[in-house]
Amino acid sequence: MVRTYNHMPTRHRAFLERAVEAVPGIDGIVGLAAGGSFIAGEIDEFSDLDLVLAVEPAAWPEILDRGQAVAAELDPSFLAGFTGEHVGEPRLLVCLYGPPLLHVDLKFVSLDDVHERIEDPVILWEVDGCLTAAFARAAPRYPAADPDWIEDRFWIWAHYLADKIERGEIFEALDGLTLLRVAVLGPLAFLGAGVEATGVRRIEDRLPAFATDLERTVGGVDAAACVAALEAAIELYTGLRAAGGEGSEGETSPIEREVRAYVAGLPARLGLGGSRI
Repeated sequence: MVRTYNHMPTRHRAFLERAVEAVPGIDGIVGLAAGGSFIAGEIDEFSDLDLVLAVEPAAWPEILDRGQAVAAELDPSFLAGFTGEHVGEPRLLVCLYGPPLLHVDLKFVSLDDVHERIEDPVILWEVDGCLTAAFARAAPRYPAADPDWIEDRFWIWAHYLADKIERGEIFEALDGLTLLRVAVLGPLAFLGAGVEATGVRRIEDRLPAFATDLERTVGGVDAAACVAALEAAIELYTGLRAAGGEGSEGETSPIEREVRAYVAGLPARLGLGGSRI
């Protein structure tokens, strides 16, 4: 399969050309595909490469065990890599190549499982059409935000954050506000806009007005700023929930009422002034 990569930065293009040339010589690998920003032709100098390596089922355990050696075979500039347990994906090898430095995610997937995917990656190389046939078995399924899952967690998270702020654990509170943006506010905003996205990635470009609203949830390294950010997060969450048809105006659950009252009392308990929620 002959493919050109002229739309990409030089480092990305050189890596892919070398990988496509090398991968047929790696025993057990039967396909190579590129996902992420490659699919839309949006790779820029700051992009990483998201690659899927399809593996013969019998060879998959051995390939997974020697993933770093395979990474070095794809490009000898391989510096280091680690597996993706931190994102619940042990099949993933997060790699850094260079110089010049390039981040590459390699996902080693058994050919039996490669049809289970969130997007249709671009096939760069395959043996006897095996990837094409596998992708034809099922459509991609992107994991959209689940408003019920979020509602079950949001008020408990909000109470936890209020306690961290009141105790003076400001950096813990800042981490919690990040969680609310990544797991709640960003996904719900993208869901409402009908945009497939993860967390808050590229929200500045895709939903610029909402990104401006999101600035109010960032907080600062003091209790007053964190209280204001938590109040803003609650305001944005309930607005997104209502816009999505979840819940009714004037009707709140017992947990929402209790947590709202608890957060509303934060400024007085901290000697800061009035709450806005």
